[in-house]
Amino acid sequence: MIRKPEQLAKKLGLQFKRPELFKMALTHRSMGAKNNERLEFLGDSVLGFVIAQALFEKFPASEEGVLSRLRASLVNQASLAELARQHNIGDYLILGAGELKSGGFRRDSILSDAMEAIMGAILLDQGVAACQQFILGLFKEKLAALDVGNWNKDPKTRLQEMMQARQKSLPVYELVNQAGAAHQQTFTVKCVVPVHHETTEASGASRKKAEQAAAEKMLQKLEGNVS
Repeated sequence: MIRKPEQLAKKLGLQFKRPELFKMALTHRSMGAKNNERLEFLGDSVLGFVIAQALFEKFPASEEGVLSRLRASLVNQASLAELARQHNIGDYLILGAGELKSGGFRRDSILSDAMEAIMGAILLDQGVAACQQFILGLFKEKLAALDVGNWNKDPKTRLQEMMQARQKSLPVYELVNQAGAAHQQTFTVKCVVPVHHETTEASGASRKKAEQAAAEKMLQKLEGNVS
């Protein structure tokens, strides 16, 4: 039995002036035209902004590239779905019969979309400050656990360390293509992680740069940052 939205709102410490916004945030598109997709779009934007600002203030000495990677480690489908499960959001989702039967309330994509839609609903109902407070409270532990030292390392190093930590085979880099005049060549490299059967490709002005770019793409894939 699907639990009532007002029970979740109370659990999350939220009071809506327009409760219908919160109900819509929990409504999947399988229920028809009145669903949470537009609220999700809004929530995604405000979430990115709030986390970016928090990281900007928390790590004043970090460069843009490091801040971007830190944000990507927090603002992604897997991270949002994990937070949704912590608050049992799946128990309150309003799904069509097909999604309900197939276990849509457990799916990462549906859970993460609902989390962002809730943020969008708070923004519309209570404004930026209230939405920011909610997001920072939600991500408090994740933000506190971040160690900027790990993110200053280049992508190839971080990918290698990830595989070593998981006791898996190290990534392999293959040159796929080399084109252009001698002074202006473009290299395309494939990164392969055998145990996961995953591959990524990237190009660069040197083989080293192409390998780093391919490693970055692989990190995003394995960390669940690619939508």
